[in-house]
Amino acid sequence: MFPRLTIFSRAGLTVLIASVMLVAVSGARAADKPSMKRLQKSEFGKLPDGSTAHLYTFSNRNGMVVKVTNYGLIITEIHAPDRDGKLGNVVLGFDSVERYVKGHPFFGAIAGRYANRIAKAKFSLDGRDYTLAANNGKNHLHGGKVGFDKKLWEIEELATTPDRAGVEFRYLSRDGEEGYPGNLQMKVRYVLTDENDLIISYEGTTDKKTVVNVTNHSYFNLAGSGTVLDHEMLIEADQYTPVDSELIPTGEIAPVKGTPLDFTTARKIGERHAQTGIGGYDHNWVLRGGVSEKRRLAARAVEPKSGRVLEVFTTEPGVQLYTANFMDGSITGVGGVNYPKYGGFCLETQHYPDSPNKPNFPSVVVEPGNKYQTSTSFKFSTK
Repeated sequence: MFPRLTIFSRAGLTVLIASVMLVAVSGARAADKPSMKRLQKSEFGKLPDGSTAHLYTFSNRNGMVVKVTNYGLIITEIHAPDRDGKLGNVVLGFDSVERYVKGHPFFGAIAGRYANRIAKAKFSLDGRDYTLAANNGKNHLHGGKVGFDKKLWEIEELATTPDRAGVEFRYLSRDGEEGYPGNLQMKVRYVLTDENDLIISYEGTTDKKTVVNVTNHSYFNLAGSGTVLDHEMLIEADQYTPVDSELIPTGEIAPVKGTPLDFTTARKIGERHAQTGIGGYDHNWVLRGGVSEKRRLAARAVEPKSGRVLEVFTTEPGVQLYTANFMDGSITGVGGVNYPKYGGFCLETQHYPDSPNKPNFPSVVVEPGNKYQTSTSFKFSTK
């Protein structure tokens, strides 16, 4: 039996019918729209000690997908749309934690306690000498033999909001780990927004004076395969830090003008990469403005065929462009994609390499009572 409906006027009937139709259409649209889970957690595999690594899958309303594991905080996949809306994986990585454990060139990982190189694996602080793990010849690289990239981080899920989802990870680096002083409590937060912006925020506190310089080491290929030599690169820097034969900064800060490192206007990565003397790029650029309280543009990469654009914003004073000069095609990653020489590029936002031994470089010293804090975002769009 239907409820009684009283009609007061022809105008009232028109309004009633229109309202019922609007509700019906809205209900149909809501029913047709698939529900979206912004954040999903799954097992990623077992580590040699029997512990379980997990994988977090972020999604947004544009279909973009980012996958991060709490082992080394590695970004394993980023699926971003091209100019036609077709999704493609734009980072180098693997589909199981077991493959990462076997060894890899820092694909997608968090590098620390000190990213990049420290000469002769030594530095002094307040008159005391500290010896670090030497894992790059006689030098220290990306935190040592068992750096942040090989640690299983604790997980604290963040509440999702209507336009973003994120996870905070924590790790306590004990006093003396890899030779560094101080108990360093690190927090790293990954957030994906509906603006296709992946934001990585870093925070650290210590109980003893120490040095800290943490970054993400993702390899990007906006085409999804092949080399990145045709990618167009812009770097917001007029200067760089020259290096010696072991890629250790000499301490000089030199202009990029007239060198193959001049990306003040966009140009193809492969246009002058052979002129660097090291077979590609593995250099630190001095960003305009130095250390910043707010993120500002550091670099922009464009892949002409797909139309994909990556913009990197950071509070850091430097960025390292690395073009996978040491890869040789022997690695195969997600989806069976082969990774050749120059198969990806890294934009590692950072303080300058070997800063603990270069007093003229911005300081990387963190003291008790102060906080290490920095933020970088990777924003994807199309051209």
